[in-house]
Amino acid sequence: MIILLKNHADETQVASLQNWLKSMGYAIHMSVGQQQTIMGLIGDTSRLDIDVIKSLEIVENVQRVQEPYKSANRKFHADDSVVEVGAGLKIGGGHFQVIAGPCSVETEEQIVYVARRVKAAGAGLLRGGAFKPRTSPYAFQGLHEEGIRLLLLAKKETGLPVVTEIMDIAHLPLFEEVDVIQVGARNMQNFELLKVLGQTRKPILLKRGLANTIQEWLMSAEYIMAGGNDNVILCERGIRTFETATRNTLDLSAVPVLRRLTHLPVVVDPSHATGKAELVKPMAAAATAAGADGLMIEVHNDPPHALSDGAQSLTPEAFEDVMATVNAVRPYACR
Repeated sequence: MIILLKNHADETQVASLQNWLKSMGYAIHMSVGQQQTIMGLIGDTSRLDIDVIKSLEIVENVQRVQEPYKSANRKFHADDSVVEVGAGLKIGGGHFQVIAGPCSVETEEQIVYVARRVKAAGAGLLRGGAFKPRTSPYAFQGLHEEGIRLLLLAKKETGLPVVTEIMDIAHLPLFEEVDVIQVGARNMQNFELLKVLGQTRKPILLKRGLANTIQEWLMSAEYIMAGGNDNVILCERGIRTFETATRNTLDLSAVPVLRRLTHLPVVVDPSHATGKAELVKPMAAAATAAGADGLMIEVHNDPPHALSDGAQSLTPEAFEDVMATVNAVRPYACR
């Protein structure tokens, strides 16, 4: 249920209403927007009499919310959320960011070189896998702790905030200096992991599962937000369909759909979605035009010899070309 308060509602009366609702066992999510203030109730509101609440002097209107996700729901939070990363970098609410770097951290020379090149081309954050979930147990699994150390070294060299994926709750202490923790597609419904991340206050980049609906995706975001961490960024990375021409099927319709359903920032990963480097540029441009808040793009100094996902990785020169196209499209993006 959401309660729309009148402009300039008396603060004492608002506090009294909050205390009454809390005494009945409801959690309250307050959203103070530019045009209106919304009080969102989380819990079983079937026993609440809407007419009684509507009769209060400070209340403009009351609506029941049918969607199972509450904190992530735009009805609870009319304005776009802005997630702050590091010192002053923002994603969402008109702040567009590109996250770029290799699929896997391989060597110090590789990650520092790529970090410098993507920053020079306009990327705002550095991505790189230290822990890699791979379909085959014989494939490269990442450098683990050493990979995080090298990412932080690249961060020190360039100033770029770091985004990397967590695989296990037990690894969380290693992520203390990581700026954005990524939850990969395979862990989107690892609810115990999501609960623990909800207890942190670090930004969480939540990728869509391989075959999950948008509602299931938003419910995973709800797990994080229910723990008190509102710093969630959604990442569309393609879903599994019958099509085999691309690695996955990039669901660009998810961007405007999510804009209607949620206030959370949405970024798009055209690299994992298509699996082919030559398709990254047109899909990055299309995602930008659709209104995404950012992009996540894989860049490698030597794609043919990459230890993972070389086929979808751009060279630094190709990334510069993509950035030029994206910057040309941005003024015409749907918002």
